[in-house]
Amino acid sequence: MRALMTPVKAWLGYPYPLGATWMGNGVNFALFSETAASVELCLFDDIEATEENIRIPVTEHTDQVWHVFLPDVRPGQLYGYRVSGPYDPERGLRFNSSKLLLDPYAKAIAGEVTWADEMFGYVVGSEDEDLTQDFRDDAWGVAKSVVIDSAFDWHDDKLLRIPLHRSVIYEVHVKGFSKLWHDLPEELRGTYAALGSAAAIGYFKKLGVTAVELLPVHAHIDDKVLIDHGLTNYWGYNTIGFFAPHAQYSGSGQLGEQVIEFKSMVRNLHAAGIEVILDVVYNHTAEGNHLGPTLCFRGIDNLAYYRLQLDNPRFYLDFTGTGNTFNVLHSRALQLVMDSLRYWVLEMHVDGFRFDLASTLARDHAGVNKLHAFFEIIHQDPVLSQVKLIAEPWDVGEGGYQVGNFPVLWAEWNGKYRDAMRSFWKGDEGRIGEVAYRLTGSPDLYQHNGRRPYASINFVTAHDGFTLNDLVSYDKKHNELNGDDNRDGDNNNQSWNCGVEGPTDDPKINALRERQRRNFLITLFLSQGVPMLSGGDEWGRTQNGNNNAYCQDNEISWFNWERDEKQNQFVEFTRKLIQLRRDHPVFRRPKFFQGRRIRGSETRDVMWFNPGGSEMSEEEWTSPFVRCLGMLLSGDTMDVLNFEGEPIRDDTFLLLINAHYEPIPFVLPGQEHIEWQLVLDTMDPNGFLMEPRKFPSGDDVDLGGRAACLFQLVSGAQAQAREESWKKRHVEFPALSAEEERARGK
Repeated sequence: MRALMTPVKAWLGYPYPLGATWMGNGVNFALFSETAASVELCLFDDIEATEENIRIPVTEHTDQVWHVFLPDVRPGQLYGYRVSGPYDPERGLRFNSSKLLLDPYAKAIAGEVTWADEMFGYVVGSEDEDLTQDFRDDAWGVAKSVVIDSAFDWHDDKLLRIPLHRSVIYEVHVKGFSKLWHDLPEELRGTYAALGSAAAIGYFKKLGVTAVELLPVHAHIDDKVLIDHGLTNYWGYNTIGFFAPHAQYSGSGQLGEQVIEFKSMVRNLHAAGIEVILDVVYNHTAEGNHLGPTLCFRGIDNLAYYRLQLDNPRFYLDFTGTGNTFNVLHSRALQLVMDSLRYWVLEMHVDGFRFDLASTLARDHAGVNKLHAFFEIIHQDPVLSQVKLIAEPWDVGEGGYQVGNFPVLWAEWNGKYRDAMRSFWKGDEGRIGEVAYRLTGSPDLYQHNGRRPYASINFVTAHDGFTLNDLVSYDKKHNELNGDDNRDGDNNNQSWNCGVEGPTDDPKINALRERQRRNFLITLFLSQGVPMLSGGDEWGRTQNGNNNAYCQDNEISWFNWERDEKQNQFVEFTRKLIQLRRDHPVFRRPKFFQGRRIRGSETRDVMWFNPGGSEMSEEEWTSPFVRCLGMLLSGDTMDVLNFEGEPIRDDTFLLLINAHYEPIPFVLPGQEHIEWQLVLDTMDPNGFLMEPRKFPSGDDVDLGGRAACLFQLVSGAQAQAREESWKKRHVEFPALSAEEERARGK
């Protein structure tokens, strides 16, 4: 490339803050690189420019930060860096000044990567692979960083700080939510503006959710291998900019307008009482393994930003399954993560984060470490310690499954909840004891280290895996359209197709599938902990059996807003379930049940009954045949108080669940002369009964096969309900055959 020498004023600048900062009288640029030999700042006239119009040597560096101040530059300026130093992959050094690099602290990123061999720092196809440097310029085909003006009228907006135990989380993709919504102007569909529109907010409010958890909105890159196959990285777990909202979700522009649009979305959602939680990916970046492109971190300071193999730093440690692992063991890389998190809270007003593959962030040289600096810094940070922190508590490395092991302040995606409920409702044996733990907020996982039920983020489905409709419609994944011969995605789905694989016209199978979906949601929303609903499950969205639709930016993933009567019926059922949870604090306690008589009170906060109306015996808890259970929740406990120190009172409820394929008569518990009202029965297509029916204690009620019922105490003292049934009867359980005993190793 020819030398570009357009004159421009360049002052010394400041080493802090990092990134490009509009200061009212110019822009300060600051870039960390511990091992670079020199740095050049490149300015571009517009997004279509194939080369920079000016290249400015950055001569000042303080504390390993290269900095310069340009008094004539304004917001909207496109820029990038060229960083020089040794190209020596075998020593972990991958500098290549032929490659234009994004600013790791860029607040906005414009354009996309136009994939070609020039985007790689080595000669693609060389016999030496990444050991031979590529000297071709790539500025014509890479995204550019953008200087922004951070000013915004927030209208006195602030974080909502809804307590976690009162939260109902709705996981959703920004684009997929509204792309096909004809009620919105076409130019808004699939954008931040659509998610913050009056129509979307009206939908969220009617449904009753308190927070939207957005799949990654950090700027990400579509992998070359996907583009080559006509696909994209739709989910966005391929981050390249930890500060920049993904520009392709903006309907207003990419030169900083995406930042304003995102802030407006948050402001609108907050005004409606809805929090915004971001799914964030700090465990890896879009640059992949040693054969990946050079777009940002790799070319700025590969040794600092990535975990490299100690004995062979040419190669990357990979605990993420994506080729690389971000190096939060390095102070500057860890600083970047913390600066990013604080930026999204303080400048973008988000209410919390869900950390993708969070175990990776807690890894040191010995493995996952609960005393990792990552945790320590967050816990003492006055900003981050006060927002919602949700871990995906696993990664793909050895010892990476850490459900129940994160420290206080953290909630977790409870994968054991998902697996237990799926296994139970498809009829697996020996699950009843674990189901009881999951219904009560998983005290076996979270009570030992001072955490509360709201540490458990309960979910049956999420973006990753089957939708709720597909969970009851497919035994096996069907990912052929992903282009990997159906090898991708999880094979262990704990799903059941109810008799036929995929769609069917059989009315009995369809009725069973609808009932199973109601069963899953009644247990989800009436469990202690925090329910998370995967967007679209409230009406039965399908991905045609695809359980890994990460690359399907099309109708497979997008919401279809044209819904039939049954789908609308299911939305209404979901809405009423969420309303029931909101109306009754007994379903969302901030403390674990004690399961025994509380000191100074005759209250038993939770009780467990068998179909005979007796309390569950130890034999029944351990029997592989028990698939039916009654859970009584006392509403007049004394241990949950409001802010003024007064007990929070509620009604008493009885939840009956039956995963047997046959109906079971269930004797209602309690002393004589009390009365229960059946308010919810999943055998009914509506779920909630149009005319609730009343039953006296001691009556046998017909609990349908694979069904759930909810009763509310409507007559008699609550203390009288917390007893075995006055008409209890003995329940026989079948004995194991000799062959079954041998199979169980007895």
